[in-house]
Amino acid sequence: MQSRFAYHLLALGIVVVWGTTFVSTKILLLGGLSPQEIFFYRFLLAYLLMAAYYHRRLWADSLKDELLLAFAGICGGSLYFYTENTALTYTATNNIALILCIAPLITALLLRLFSRSKTTPLTKKFWIGSLIALAGVSCVILNGHFVLHLSPKGDLLCLAASLCWGFYTVCVKKLETKYNNLFITRKVFFYGLLTIIPLYLFSFQAESLSLLRQPAVWGNLLYLGLIASLLCFLFWNKVLTKIDPIQATNYIYLSPVVTASASFLILHEPLTPVMVAGAALTIGGVYLASRKK
Repeated sequence: MQSRFAYHLLALGIVVVWGTTFVSTKILLLGGLSPQEIFFYRFLLAYLLMAAYYHRRLWADSLKDELLLAFAGICGGSLYFYTENTALTYTATNNIALILCIAPLITALLLRLFSRSKTTPLTKKFWIGSLIALAGVSCVILNGHFVLHLSPKGDLLCLAASLCWGFYTVCVKKLETKYNNLFITRKVFFYGLLTIIPLYLFSFQAESLSLLRQPAVWGNLLYLGLIASLLCFLFWNKVLTKIDPIQATNYIYLSPVVTASASFLILHEPLTPVMVAGAALTIGGVYLASRKK
């Protein structure tokens, strides 16, 4: 029981880090880097360090497993970040934050459809808790201004990002019984990096290399590459093997709460009573949806 509780705390810690990455990414975007460059540099750093640490196994045991690893790298890496970042150019940030929080529900459904492993049944309590969490997320993001400007192209891209994360979770659950966590994580970085290279080259500008000398730029890239990518992906994949993946994914609801708090502390953006109430609703909803009894 204590071991499972520790992994729940680890999942919560990972989501806290991922919630702050929006602030780091915003700083880098304002600094002049493109979304493709940010993803390329953070995954390149993570992959090189992972490959240096663990390089004993190069390939999976079968072509089927290797393709599954490639699919995981695309879904959890290049395609996820590309659809999420591209959506920012077509739709409002509020829309994106709300739609991305559908990821736990999509993941739960995909796990029930495609994963043979035992997962938490989708009970009435799960749905009620998820709806409460979504209501809390809405309060945090919209901050009392309940106006959404629909943009079909951007909203569909964001929905695709949520779907990508769900398939990534399914892939990891299928691979965990055959391969260790280090190998899976390194291959995810490899295929994510490999498939983002064409987009990186298409958007590459030589003058952007000079930006890497700025402390704010390389500092945030180190944070995104070492902490948010290398360590968090490594630990997240481990969490998925130790606790129910549906319960783990539910913590993603807390990401906007963390983002709002980090924005208040770092970017000095306002934190209102509506956002605080939304945070309380989100925490309560996650607790209810994750309980087994």
